[in-house]
Amino acid sequence: MDTTYYGHGTPAERWERAQLFYAARDYAAAARVLGGLVEEVPEQTGPRLLLARSYYHSAQLRRAEHELRLIVERDPVEHYARLMLGRTLQRQGRHDEARTHLRVAAAFAGDFGEG
Repeated sequence: MDTTYYGHGTPAERWERAQLFYAARDYAAAARVLGGLVEEVPEQTGPRLLLARSYYHSAQLRRAEHELRLIVERDPVEHYARLMLGRTLQRQGRHDEARTHLRVAAAFAGDFGEG
């Protein structure tokens, strides 16, 4: 497969292209663009989070889990990554593991439940 198109341009151009693919629900194409971008700027959370979301929506759950765990490891209070990690684990049938991440995400979002 020719991946030249997916890696073409500046990081800003590739970020914009990935967002367009994601918005068009072409999650696999978004992931192709974002994979190279994340390798180039591994310290940035935005591209990695969108990569994880692209993997999640294209049913590449193990890959989504991997990216989300990297984000949470680096930034334990990143509540959206925790939420996505919980949902990813749920989709894999790993409900006990998911519960912990979903509770932490809810707490970080200020949702402490009632009573």
